[in-house]
Amino acid sequence: MKGGYTGKMLFVNLTSGSIEEKELTDDVASKFIGGYGIGAKVLYEMMKPGVDPLGPDNVIGFITGPLNGTGAFIGGRYIVVCKSPVNGGWNDANSGGFFGPELKKAGYDAVFVSGASDKPVYIWINDGKAEIRDASKLWGKDTVETLEALIEETGERRLRASLIGPAGERLSMMAAVMNEEHRAAGRGGPGAVMGSKKLKAVAVRGTMEVPVADPEKLREANRAIREAAQNGPMAPVIKAFGQLGTGMGTGASALSGDTPVKNWGGVGVVDFGEEKAHKLDAAVMDQKYRTKKYACANCIIGCGADYEVKEGKWPLKKTFRPEYETAGSFGTMLLNDNAESIIKCNDICNRYGLDTISTGCTIAWATECYENGLITKEETGGIELTWGNADAIVDMCQAIADDKGFGKILALGSAAAAAKLGKGAEYLVTVRGIELPMHDPKLAPGYARTYYTDPTPGRHVKGGTQTNQARRPDKYVYEGTGDKDLKMTSGNEILQLAGLCLMSAFTGMRDMAVQLMEPVTGMKIDEAQQIAILKRTMGIRHAFNLREGLNPFDIKMPKRAVGEPPQAEGPLKGVTVDYKLLAENFFEAMEWDVETGKPKKESLEALGGMEAVIRDLYGK
Repeated sequence: MKGGYTGKMLFVNLTSGSIEEKELTDDVASKFIGGYGIGAKVLYEMMKPGVDPLGPDNVIGFITGPLNGTGAFIGGRYIVVCKSPVNGGWNDANSGGFFGPELKKAGYDAVFVSGASDKPVYIWINDGKAEIRDASKLWGKDTVETLEALIEETGERRLRASLIGPAGERLSMMAAVMNEEHRAAGRGGPGAVMGSKKLKAVAVRGTMEVPVADPEKLREANRAIREAAQNGPMAPVIKAFGQLGTGMGTGASALSGDTPVKNWGGVGVVDFGEEKAHKLDAAVMDQKYRTKKYACANCIIGCGADYEVKEGKWPLKKTFRPEYETAGSFGTMLLNDNAESIIKCNDICNRYGLDTISTGCTIAWATECYENGLITKEETGGIELTWGNADAIVDMCQAIADDKGFGKILALGSAAAAAKLGKGAEYLVTVRGIELPMHDPKLAPGYARTYYTDPTPGRHVKGGTQTNQARRPDKYVYEGTGDKDLKMTSGNEILQLAGLCLMSAFTGMRDMAVQLMEPVTGMKIDEAQQIAILKRTMGIRHAFNLREGLNPFDIKMPKRAVGEPPQAEGPLKGVTVDYKLLAENFFEAMEWDVETGKPKKESLEALGGMEAVIRDLYGK
């Protein structure tokens, strides 16, 4: 490969204490690109089926994309992969910030960690040199304290780290992997996997130069991106997004039906209303709390912001603006319009290392159970889980973070909590134990196919057809969607694998990831190659699940999420999504058997790089 890769992967076994470098070959890089593509290739071939997700044989990987560390605009995302402790299937979680580019500059495209230490440790990587260090003094510290302690111990002010807080140490199923104090690879419990290994952090510092195939063409591509962002047809949108971030339209989303309300059982315009909805808009919160803007590595948008709450029940010094998903899960899902309670819950989750989506949605599930008499005040330890009760929401969030009282049960996540309590399953809105994110498939049906069939279920950043689907008149036509879904999903897949932020779509540039990949790596990727890459990277993750006995056709979507029965009022009145047909169409386009779920043998053989999958699914 001409650029974009170091060509080296680091393998650390915490049981034996061994550290080994292995080559990332050009063949693997070109076929699987980066992120969860390379992660799935390694984990599939490295792990046996049936391993305990919280045991030493699970492998957790921290993988960059080829755009990380090259100077490519908006190319700061990296991905954490593992077997999920929530459902025993494949898991990948995406995060921004600076860790991915720093890991690349430290000399590695990926770090894979197996085994388990008998005492807390962290991995320290400094310009190509790696070691396992004692983390006993770090254990028990929150994410902010841990980062500060790592900087002090190493003497590297520009150190970056992927780390866990107390939630990961206590093996919460909602535990996230955190970086830059508030960026989270949050979904599916990867923080618990780190905790099970007694791995507090992977800390990196790098000053190496990442090779680029054609630096001048990369500069040209970056100039074109900047020009589109500043003067293109999407310029007003990207300017607003840069100022207000993902929460710029929270109120409008709640009223349109995009953001779920009242644990998916309500209607925004009826149960929440316009006045409450717009209290959650970033523009409203920014006027009171914003102190400065924040941008991830090489980002020209800068959608983040630092906050400070100077008074009230929950004063905070430096904290961070809640993202849209956080405002939805702790706001509309709970009929809560108290912005300061949402900011406080966001701060708790960041410091303890919790996924805000699952945490807020689990509290919403518990609230519905409480309101309907399934959970009592005695069980909650006196916390009155009623709709819109901001004090109770903050108290329960803190109880989950502290793993105390009823919070200890909710720290399992809503599905596991329902199973443990033996009640409340009828109010769950999960797929394979993962709480659904804050986008309603009844408004954009493409989400239903993605939530249902993606190897990492319940992810709003995957798939493709949901893009701008809310405004398309043909969105409820379910026949013949497979090829379009395939093409749009393949474009999103390249974006994710390359390390590009999903918000790059706001620039209005078509195929931005492909346009950047050529000057960075030298690879020219046409539409057919994009589809082949999708079939490999999604196919191997899907095969990982099949090998574990998990097939999407064995599960059902939560009825509320697909309109069974349809809502009787509001903008989504009468809508029921035929998610099964959408899934079958996609499976056929992917050349996967709609009965067994298996990718077809001849398709796998034509793709190349899928020999292990062919062996497992079809024998020698």
